[in-house]
Amino acid sequence: MGWLDGQTALVTGGGSGIGRAVVERYVEEGADVGVLDIDGDAVAALNDAYPDRVHAVQGDVTEYGDNERAVVETVAAFGGLDVFVGNAGIFDDAVHLADLDPEDVEAGFRELFGVNVMGYMLGAKAALPELLDSGGCMVFTASYSSFYPATGGILYTPAKHAVAGVIRQLAYELAPRIRVNGVAPGFAPTGIGGVDSLGQERSSAVPEEIDERYRLPGLHRYDHRGRQRPVDPGGRPTGGLDGGVASSLDRSPSPGISHRQGNQPPTPSATAVSTASYPVTSAVARPPR
Repeated sequence: MGWLDGQTALVTGGGSGIGRAVVERYVEEGADVGVLDIDGDAVAALNDAYPDRVHAVQGDVTEYGDNERAVVETVAAFGGLDVFVGNAGIFDDAVHLADLDPEDVEAGFRELFGVNVMGYMLGAKAALPELLDSGGCMVFTASYSSFYPATGGILYTPAKHAVAGVIRQLAYELAPRIRVNGVAPGFAPTGIGGVDSLGQERSSAVPEEIDERYRLPGLHRYDHRGRQRPVDPGGRPTGGLDGGVASSLDRSPSPGISHRQGNQPPTPSATAVSTASYPVTSAVARPPR
């Protein structure tokens, strides 16, 4: 028996990378899985690999109609929906503001925030009625960049910070009927689409490549606690995952957030931080009325 026997999930961006791994693990744990992905070849590959357990559809997460269609087809195929996983995203190749023309900032912002932030919100909106019926949950792929700079660029890092806000706000709005969580991986060597309006292609977001492009003395030599990282004679960090940014997630939980309503005392949130495999899970429960 698996952890997800009898459950149905919908994963956006489930055709490759982290999303594909999520789909495969959910199937392994007993779930039936719907997938929304923009890559038609990836959609076909999933349907061929799991003809009875996965129903993948091609579509764009920035279009509400495509999100709604994915929900409708998933429910038709498997009889309901218990989990929505917002995962589709693109990467900005760690671009710096100084390297962008003003029109590129505008176009890149609209494109990346459209996929990485609005796409999550549209997917959640489409899934909401079914999740209210099932008492289900939402899980969103956040990032190390949801909390710290230096691993993404001027577009990706602010967008991932926004994702943390979406998670907290939806957890507050939907508790106790729907549980909302986020998982924030550290460095994951997986292909991810670039920003088309900037002429970017797929990127593996390898830290060494980012350091090669942006040799800023001092910036990447220290983690978020101010601890020095080992560098080579050219000034580039040499620690990789053992001495690099991702390993700095071994930190203490953030202080709980409290909310005040009327004359009620502040109520501690249900914020939890887990460092296993570098995820950070945050669920802020609505305080009692």
